[in-house]
Amino acid sequence: MSVFVAPLALVIERWLGYPEQLTKTIGHPVVWFGSLIDGLERRLNRPERDSRHRRDAGIIGLAILLVVAFVLSFIVQQFVRGLPLGWVVEVLLATPFLAQKELGRAVGKVADALSGSLAAGREAVSHIVGRDPDELDEAGVARAAIETLAESTSDGVVAPWFWLVLLGLPGIVLYKAINTADSMVGHLDARYRDYGWASARLDDLVNWVPARLTAVLITIACFIVPHASPSHAWTAARRDAPKHASPNAGWPEAAMAGALGFRVGGPRSYSGEVVHLPVMGEGKSALVASDILRALQLYRATLNVLLVMSIALALMLTTL
Repeated sequence: MSVFVAPLALVIERWLGYPEQLTKTIGHPVVWFGSLIDGLERRLNRPERDSRHRRDAGIIGLAILLVVAFVLSFIVQQFVRGLPLGWVVEVLLATPFLAQKELGRAVGKVADALSGSLAAGREAVSHIVGRDPDELDEAGVARAAIETLAESTSDGVVAPWFWLVLLGLPGIVLYKAINTADSMVGHLDARYRDYGWASARLDDLVNWVPARLTAVLITIACFIVPHASPSHAWTAARRDAPKHASPNAGWPEAAMAGALGFRVGGPRSYSGEVVHLPVMGEGKSALVASDILRALQLYRATLNVLLVMSIALALMLTTL
């Protein structure tokens, strides 16, 4: 039954998510990672050090994080696999590292809020993006939500699932540790440029296959979503993804934009500084709340495709 850990984790997390009461009681594993990452950064990333030493410090901090994550998750996995029905416990332990339910809920809140007013939409989207919300018009709020939905489908769902399938519980835990480190220190500002270099590069590496797999899954999902184009999805992904500064983020964003006839990307403001990003897709850019709902429909179909693929893979493995 261990081969069914991944599909069962997808089903349970999509249905239940991570219980709010559990968050209040013991916190969330990502928050635990964040505390360790923050503590290491405070201790190791000293401003008086030169660039080379700060980069070395970042490598050391990342190595400590990964050793802790691997050792704990490996010990836990070996322990639960020795229990009667231990695979059930393993399924439950894997679910916090997936984000299907929470991602859909958060983006859905932006659509609901934007339907009411621009101010409400800006407030809702500020919880899921880092760009300056006060600089966003209605189309900007919608684009921000859709871009986040597309990219997070990859690094919040497909990538954790991929590493769970490949390496079991340690795989999904290590992936989430790397991804959390990148989100916290993998920035290009003066404080993190050198210290976060290793985290950013390793995150690019572990997301390389999942990002492209996500574009494929979105393309397949178009066959079951009305008015979504699989040919446009794949064409946009291949054409526009290489334009993105990230080696991975452009694949799901371009695929979703092409599938739905949207144009996303372009300039946006972070802490008052305008950043010019490439355009993904060739469709309309004047997006509204209903377009977010269309993206959510494609997102849910993509999750269905992933689940079917996960079940099929598990069944194949049982016959080997």
